[in-house]
Amino acid sequence: MAQTRRTFLRTLGATATAAYAGLGARADAMVPEAKLGRIGIQLYSLRKLAAGDLAGVLERLARIGYSEVEIAGSYGHSASEFRALLAKDKLTAPSAHIPVDAIEQHPDDIFADAKTMGHEWITVPSPSGAVRTIAEWKTFATRLNRAAALAKAAGFRFAYHNHDTEFKSIEGSVPWDVLMGQTDPSLVFAQIDLYHAVNGGADPLDLLRRYGPRIKMLHVKDMGAADRKMVDVGAGTIDFKSIFAHAKGIEHYFVENDEPSDPLAFAAHSYAYLSKLEF
Repeated sequence: MAQTRRTFLRTLGATATAAYAGLGARADAMVPEAKLGRIGIQLYSLRKLAAGDLAGVLERLARIGYSEVEIAGSYGHSASEFRALLAKDKLTAPSAHIPVDAIEQHPDDIFADAKTMGHEWITVPSPSGAVRTIAEWKTFATRLNRAAALAKAAGFRFAYHNHDTEFKSIEGSVPWDVLMGQTDPSLVFAQIDLYHAVNGGADPLDLLRRYGPRIKMLHVKDMGAADRKMVDVGAGTIDFKSIFAHAKGIEHYFVENDEPSDPLAFAAHSYAYLSKLEF
């Protein structure tokens, strides 16, 4: 049958509509996944090397690709010396681990050094077994509130870093839930150590669902399948792809391994994995 101008236009319109719909479907499918913009590392992972050659360690980390470090000690350097070494390799230190006792006893010195270093966050690490009852966890929460108020008055933000003990039930309660319930959500935020959370029996996705607005930093640590020991990030069983996809508002990601056999190799392998990870 001969094709009239009307049937030609009708056929052309249908074809264009189908093509547009197909293009839209392909466009949806091709939306790029997210990747980490900045990757940091906790210097505790390289503490033995840093104690002997901090400048060399920072240089190697910058060459690997890290843009941030989190500190846990000065390795014999003053705050101004440390800051100069960071600047030399275009690194920043947005967070430092500082025990709550030190903040309580020497707040002026702590905050003065933190300003010199350029820290934004004062992060208190877990007391590691010093807190054994729910009543003691509540007392500890009060201390965190007071320390956080001091930090805010000095111009800093304040976070708490977990180990595994916070997720092990005591007297029918989970210490982490007690801490989150007893601390001021406008003052005390969270730095979730993924390895310790999983090792303590927590589900990171559940933590993100329940406490997401308070979780501002992650310690990116992986767990071996057989022995549950820390391994290079990406070589273990923790599902970083899913965790990162559900994590909203995370400001800093710090790679860490408490006892790497080869700290620089660990740093390099972990960065290589995370820099390519899409989620």
